[in-house]
Amino acid sequence: MEMTQFLTPEQKLISLGLTLPQLPAPGGNYVSAKQIGDLVYLAGAVSTGPAGVITGTAGAGSTIEDGYAAARACALTQLAILKRELGSLDRVAEVVSVNGYVNAAPGFGDSPAVINGASDLLVEVFGEAGRHVRAAVGVSALPRNALVEIQMTVRAKQS
Repeated sequence: MEMTQFLTPEQKLISLGLTLPQLPAPGGNYVSAKQIGDLVYLAGAVSTGPAGVITGTAGAGSTIEDGYAAARACALTQLAILKRELGSLDRVAEVVSVNGYVNAAPGFGDSPAVINGASDLLVEVFGEAGRHVRAAVGVSALPRNALVEIQMTVRAKQS
C-alpha cells in the first residue's frame, strides 16, 4: 500500500505542491454552492490564476496543454468552494459529475483532453471517490473570455 492512500484530501493537495486559491465573489445573482440533502451543487467556476482570469480560445492561440492547466485551476477553485461550504474536504464522499466548458475555435475537437485537467486532479485528490460522470463541451464564448469553466456536483458525508 502506498502512503498516499492514508493522506486526507487536503494533505494530498499539499503533497502535490498545490494550494487552494482565494474564493471569487459570484459574478451575478447566484450562490457558488447549494446543498440539498447530501448533494452539493457547485456553480460554474471560470479558470483563474494568480494573475486573474486565464483567457484564450482552444485551437486558436491556446493549446490543449494551456486548457488542461486552466481546467485544473477551475477544479482547485471548486475545491476551495467545497472547503468553505463543507468545512473540510474530508466531508466529500464522492465527486458525482463534472460539466466542463472550453472556449474553443470552430472545429476544435479536443475538449475532453482539456477537461481531463479537472478530472485528473479530482482523482489525484480523492482517489476512486474522485471518478465522476462528465461532459466536455466546446463553446463559442465563456464569461470574461475564460479559457475553461467547470461546474460540479458532489456527494457529502454526513457531519
